[in-house]
Amino acid sequence: MSNTGPAHYEAVESASIDELRGLQLARLREILGHAYDRVDHYRRAFDSAGVVPADLQDLHDLARFPFLTKADLRDNYPFGLFAVPRSEVVRVHASSGTTGKPTVVGYTAGDIDVWSRLMARSIYAAGGRPGDIAHIAYGYGLFTGGLGAHYGAETLGCMVVPVSGGQTERQVTLILDFEPRIILVTPSYCLNLIDEMEGRGIDPRSCSLEVGIFGAEPWTDELRAEIESRLGIHAVDIYGLSEVMGPGVAQECVETKDGPTLWEDHFYPEIVDPGTGEPLPDGEFGELVLTALTKRGQPVIRYRTRDLTRLLPGTARPMRRIERISGRSDDMLIVRGVNVFPSQIEAEVLKVDGLTPHFQIEVDRSGNLAQLTVRVERSPSTHRPEDDLAGELAGHVKGNIGVTVDVVVAEPGAVPRSAGKAQRVVPSE
Repeated sequence: MSNTGPAHYEAVESASIDELRGLQLARLREILGHAYDRVDHYRRAFDSAGVVPADLQDLHDLARFPFLTKADLRDNYPFGLFAVPRSEVVRVHASSGTTGKPTVVGYTAGDIDVWSRLMARSIYAAGGRPGDIAHIAYGYGLFTGGLGAHYGAETLGCMVVPVSGGQTERQVTLILDFEPRIILVTPSYCLNLIDEMEGRGIDPRSCSLEVGIFGAEPWTDELRAEIESRLGIHAVDIYGLSEVMGPGVAQECVETKDGPTLWEDHFYPEIVDPGTGEPLPDGEFGELVLTALTKRGQPVIRYRTRDLTRLLPGTARPMRRIERISGRSDDMLIVRGVNVFPSQIEAEVLKVDGLTPHFQIEVDRSGNLAQLTVRVERSPSTHRPEDDLAGELAGHVKGNIGVTVDVVVAEPGAVPRSAGKAQRVVPSE
């Protein structure tokens, strides 16, 4: 069973369950040893849990090993989890953390190659083919979406249009002029593109797009139906997260559209009880935990994703599927593909002289893109104008978190108090 086949389809995708489990066990044993020998964090964590890599005799033994959490990534910021010399790390990506520090992920040249091939596999499973034109509207930069999609589409043999996010009018013009067959984009931003076409008097169904690969934010089957109806495409889900690799950890297959297939030759999945961390059997609903089987630069052992789902049998491929992510076990908001935590907003509120620490975040999902309104209070002692306070806070949030918010400055005491845990996030009235 070889993994050196064409980028668009590999023999392992049709391997038997027994072959897959054998490959997973061999790769788990190797990556556990690699992490234990080369990363101080894993050596300490394994020793504290009373396990060593040799204790992994079968796949069920993985549950004896400790979890990796986002807090561990922050505690080892920036390069403490690298398992190779820094000179062998050819790229870093990062996502925002609850403390305001990014969680950094490093990649060797080999890791980038694996990621590119998995993204190529994902695009092919979604219906893309070599020779297609791929319009990439995910953001480029430290966010993994744009570059992950870009390298994967090139590896598949596509012509890439690296538009990134924003500039909706220009994006529509390029779609009409370049005639791409594939678009990789968040579902909410795709709706904006559809609205722009309709605003120009263009029937979106008449454009060249046939396949949409949507990720970076939760979306529903109802939204899939809306996009497919208005744009006339196959809309499929892609799953990934920067801490594990980026997009391409799992991909929904166009022939079934029944949830993303996990690429189990590179990622070993578990479902655990979010409260206890105890493993749950396939079919049970809980938190997804992932181990990267082939990531060398920064090993990922039993990472708690906080994504809530369940493992389902394979259909289009023998590999298992995950049910569409229904939410997270923490309080993260996803706005235009950017992870936003209430504690991040709090940190920015506290930077503004003239505001109290009391605030609430109102989430309005009535439009195509979620909109946040941060409701704050002016300090009783301040003489600064409300517009000045609001502008400064909005600027901090945009500059440090990367999202645009509306800010409403209320009188002292106007933000509701709580006797227990503060309700930071509320729906818009």
